[in-house]
Amino acid sequence: MIDRLVAGRHQPSATEVGPGDDAAVVRCSEGRTVVSTDMLVEGRHFRLDWSDPHDIGRKAIAQNAADIEAMGARPIAFVVAFGAPARTAAADAAAVADGMWAEAGRFGAGVVGGDLVEADSWVVSVTALGDLAGRAPVLRSGARAGAVLAVAGELGRSAAGFRLWTDGQDGFEALRRRHLVPEPPYGQGVVAADAGALAMTDVSDGLLADLGHLATASQVTIEVSTAGLAADREALAPAAAALGADVWAWVLGGGEDHALVAAFPGVVPPGWRVIGRVTEGPATVLVDGAPWDGDAGWQSYGSGSALP
Repeated sequence: MIDRLVAGRHQPSATEVGPGDDAAVVRCSEGRTVVSTDMLVEGRHFRLDWSDPHDIGRKAIAQNAADIEAMGARPIAFVVAFGAPARTAAADAAAVADGMWAEAGRFGAGVVGGDLVEADSWVVSVTALGDLAGRAPVLRSGARAGAVLAVAGELGRSAAGFRLWTDGQDGFEALRRRHLVPEPPYGQGVVAADAGALAMTDVSDGLLADLGHLATASQVTIEVSTAGLAADREALAPAAAALGADVWAWVLGGGEDHALVAAFPGVVPPGWRVIGRVTEGPATVLVDGAPWDGDAGWQSYGSGSALP
């Protein structure tokens, strides 16, 4: 099965030793490597009656690549562990791998190794490696008062898609697809770093939840303006109307879009749009100058507001 999964794959130039040995060897342009890992569990992060295996593979790579992008680095390689019941068709495992390679190929990366194991349900664990190319990593802790807050990518699409799937609402196929396969703004993490971004994170749990992490790490107040999010609200308004949903709950609290949000010291680079500012004050997030009393985003354990 492993031979089938790795046969015919073209490794990127950063891969010195790919699958076939006890470990891979990946070249970076300097002595530091950005590393992140994440896990997708059937029934928790995807459903096999909604997603096909190719989509699951793409999603696994996309969400891990976004973490590397959020550090101001370029994703270059992935190591993948896949667990599934013994009854799983070999073609399904191959389709997961095909999806991973298709997504990694969008930004010139590859899958350099991994593991297969029998499990009670599907589990996909991905470790991502990134190259800073001499840049300083962009941390969550660097935001300071006076900075401009901006986002690259789109917000609320995955949350809208999830609601469409759970309610069985027909139509809005683009939003339904965005829940299955996110579309991070590949390359914009490096753009932000080169533009002097002070702090950055990806929107995995929800805009306000992830900004809450950034506010806590930087010990600042972050003020979000809904005027800067008008394009997201307008794009989602028809679906919200069809479902009787609150569009702002999707835009502000919906996760898994894997957009990037960053604080800049001045003018934001192309591909980014201003959505707020950073001010002095307690570590918190405000919306149009006031605390947000709705759902701030996803929490892996427990419930309640994700804001500090």
